[in-house]
Amino acid sequence: MLRHRIGHEFTNPALLVQALAHRSWCAEHATLDQPAPPSNERLEYLGDAVLGAIVADYVYRSYPDLPEGQLTDARKSVVNAMALAGVAARLGVGAALLLGRGETAAGGREKTSILSDALEAVIAAVYLDGGWEAACRFVLDEMRDDISASVSGIGGSDFKSVLQELAGRQGLGAPRYDVSETGPDHAKVFTARVAIGLAQLGEGEGRSKKQAEQAAARVAVDRLRARTEEQLADHA
Repeated sequence: MLRHRIGHEFTNPALLVQALAHRSWCAEHATLDQPAPPSNERLEYLGDAVLGAIVADYVYRSYPDLPEGQLTDARKSVVNAMALAGVAARLGVGAALLLGRGETAAGGREKTSILSDALEAVIAAVYLDGGWEAACRFVLDEMRDDISASVSGIGGSDFKSVLQELAGRQGLGAPRYDVSETGPDHAKVFTARVAIGLAQLGEGEGRSKKQAEQAAARVAVDRLRARTEEQLADHA
């Protein structure tokens, strides 16, 4: 169950239920006598702030020699919708979501925006239920390796090679990268998307083409690993 994978014993389990409640589900459960139950949108707002503070605090304390610009890059590479969706997929958040029928039919359990928002809402639920230490423990247990890889990726953990190897082991085609750029010359932001066959598996941003591709590859690796774990669980 998701609550076991989160690793926090909720004093108020209703917080976790609300964190997983998408507005489409809430709308379907409103009646003339009963208003719609609260969705996870307010929790997502709080969770975004809590997550940002936890990651900023961690990288500041853990990497005293890293300059401000690289601290910002490290935080952005893990606190963005694509990266958070990868963590959510790894945790199995999609299967636990409360979604309306239409959103479910539209593939909402795999949508980046829904997964990333739900993860932020879960972080807020843990924070409200257990406080700062519980939220830090949850976030860092799930994302410490991603943060470390991001910091080394600024000068280089090679997720592209990991993705190439993983795709090969699963009999998939070679990953293809598409990179775009925005912003003025002195502050360019690169966005990379990686696809295998017809399926786009990851998207990431960075201050360089290489960093963006690494960020996209990391998301794709998370997704492929999550799929493998789900397939193993289905056959267990």
